[in-house]
Amino acid sequence: MADNPEKDAFLYPKSKYYGDFKPEKLVFNANLQEFAQKVSVICNLETAGKIETMEAYERIKRLWKSLKESKKELGIGEDPFKPTDPPSS
Repeated sequence: MADNPEKDAFLYPKSKYYGDFKPEKLVFNANLQEFAQKVSVICNLETAGKIETMEAYERIKRLWKSLKESKKELGIGEDPFKPTDPPSS
């Protein structure tokens, strides 16, 4: 992929992140853009008859699980002040 940066920029466009800057949000945004790009390619392959509908579904499902795991690992959407373990009595 690094052989032709212009081709890569055309095939895999990235948009700037304009949200509140936090490293984890920036990383998640990159993951989200990559997810969207891959889903688009999978949909196009399925539409063109290059892959079966169920294969496209399974690929997208795996990508979704990976994105959800990324969100969880990065702590996106969680209350940073919420205790992780309930206090023991």
